[in-house]
Amino acid sequence: MSDSLRGTIGKFALLSMTFAAVFNVRNIVNNNIELGLSSAPIFLLATAVYFIPFVFIIAEFVSANKNSESGMYDWLKKPLGSKAAYLGSFLYWFVNLFWFVSLLPNVIAYASYAMLGYEYAFSPMVTSVISMVLFAFATHISTKGASWLGKISEIVAYGVFALFGIYVFGALLALGGDHTPAQPITLEAMTPTVNWATLGIMCWIFQAAGGAETAAAYLNDVKGGHKSFIKVIIIAGLLIGGMYALGSLLVNVFVARDALTYSGGMVEIFTGMAQYFGISESLVGRFVGIVLFIAMFGSMMMWTAAPVKIHFSEIPKGVYGEKTTELNEHGVPVRAAWWQFAFVFVMLIINGFGSESVQDMMSQAINLTAGTAMLPPIFIMVAYFVFRWKHDDTPRDFRMGSQKFGMGMVSVLIGIFIVSMTASAFPTGVDLVRAFFINVFMTAVFSGLAWWWISRFEAKQAKKAAELKAEALKPAHA
Repeated sequence: MSDSLRGTIGKFALLSMTFAAVFNVRNIVNNNIELGLSSAPIFLLATAVYFIPFVFIIAEFVSANKNSESGMYDWLKKPLGSKAAYLGSFLYWFVNLFWFVSLLPNVIAYASYAMLGYEYAFSPMVTSVISMVLFAFATHISTKGASWLGKISEIVAYGVFALFGIYVFGALLALGGDHTPAQPITLEAMTPTVNWATLGIMCWIFQAAGGAETAAAYLNDVKGGHKSFIKVIIIAGLLIGGMYALGSLLVNVFVARDALTYSGGMVEIFTGMAQYFGISESLVGRFVGIVLFIAMFGSMMMWTAAPVKIHFSEIPKGVYGEKTTELNEHGVPVRAAWWQFAFVFVMLIINGFGSESVQDMMSQAINLTAGTAMLPPIFIMVAYFVFRWKHDDTPRDFRMGSQKFGMGMVSVLIGIFIVSMTASAFPTGVDLVRAFFINVFMTAVFSGLAWWWISRFEAKQAKKAAELKAEALKPAHA
């Protein structure tokens, strides 16, 4: 982006973009199923100890790399080196594969509500097949240019926020009358139980508060510079944390925790509210299903191309084949997008055959998504620690406190993330061997292959450079 276009985004636009990047109503149901009403205070805690400090870290990286538009690769390259920068960029793309697997059954469920007024129960394998078709369509559309989807996604995002407001209003109205909540709202119910299971599910909470790096990429484009950015992003973080907490507090007003499902939970709490107020459950279910189907499928089509562009477009030329990284007229590496589809295709087959129900299928995918989604932030945090340690003299307009404060703050975050990721990878009540294979081995294998691939590329580049240097030093012959 040229300097003449810097400072063109207003505060309200940044606020709405941050909401669109971070807030997702289905996170409220997912975390309520696992944590109950205690997810409300944990959301507030995650906002204070993770979201806001992480935004400061990203803001400092962007401020220190003003002339860069490539994002994560450049942030990691100076403090950690080119290999780690490549691996971090690779993982940013890789973890989104699991996000697709966890999202697609939700899209199918909401389509079912939109068309039938209720959730039709498919088998895990049939769900996987339908998901493959939907993802193939999303991949095709994303490679043809999805700029028109931006406005649609923004409008639908406001629709989702409106749904949230309607539910909160209805829940408070019912509580103000004679309604007894399906799940009693008590201090005891809201008090988190600190155990291994809770520590693992904290990954879900951190993932729900994620997306800060997306908003922070616009730091240099905000009117008023980094000062305006920091003010808006803190306000956004507090509002989002408050909305998550309020939604988590009221989610069981009409429907008990054990009656909610991952696939159709958002519709279920609205139909529960419709039943209380004597409104047609089928009509409400169809309406909510339509809004959430469009919102999630539109978002998925946008994000189908985004991680591919981030990884395959920003790394050094020659790491992959020329055709793989070749951009079409819309700036999308088409072949890489279809390679992504192939990976998701295989993962859907494995998840479909290895699950007893769609609920079990989604539980595994969401758990794996939450755990692996923490890897790119950890790369960024470690890079920030090294950056403040070894490169603190780098010119930049914004710093997260003194050198000691910045290193201390990020050290605490790294510690919390490592414990939470470990607990998420080995949750209670599961086969440890199977958990190791799904949650650790697969990621380790792909990370190892990525490290080998970039090492092989750099070795070839070094050999070529040495040969050129030797050729240049040869004496000229008459």
